[in-house]
Amino acid sequence: MSPKSLMGTALAACLLALPALAQDLTITDAYARASSPVAKSGAAFMVIHNSGDADDRLVAVRSDAAAKTELHTHMDMGEGVMQMREVEEGFAIPAGGMHALQRGGDHVMLMGLTEPMEQGDVITMTLVFETAGEMEVEIPVDLERQPAEMSH
Repeated sequence: MSPKSLMGTALAACLLALPALAQDLTITDAYARASSPVAKSGAAFMVIHNSGDADDRLVAVRSDAAAKTELHTHMDMGEGVMQMREVEEGFAIPAGGMHALQRGGDHVMLMGLTEPMEQGDVITMTLVFETAGEMEVEIPVDLERQPAEMSH
């Protein structure tokens, strides 16, 4: 690898380590994954912090990584059956609080992946908030991460 390529890779890694900001909102601990290299869908997870005095709401997500993106949650259908459902109203981000998008709960669903999600890749997403507007985030693909590793 040339010194120029190495420098670019190091700079990209540093930028990914920084939280994304939009007014009073901060995105931390973001990662994406797919269940297998041939999967047609994937998911993204993150923690959205709101340091402001007013509530906000994540209402949509866009990404060129998939034909369609939706905000989803898991619903307990009883008798040990869980089902994913779209959350059309989005996710509330309380003032002075946070909302975690995590495996087994609320998350961003990527349907119709345009390319396989491979370890170390980065996908760009535009998060759309009711008040703060749009925020572009770079989300690393981490296929090895376990749910217990998510920190708050």
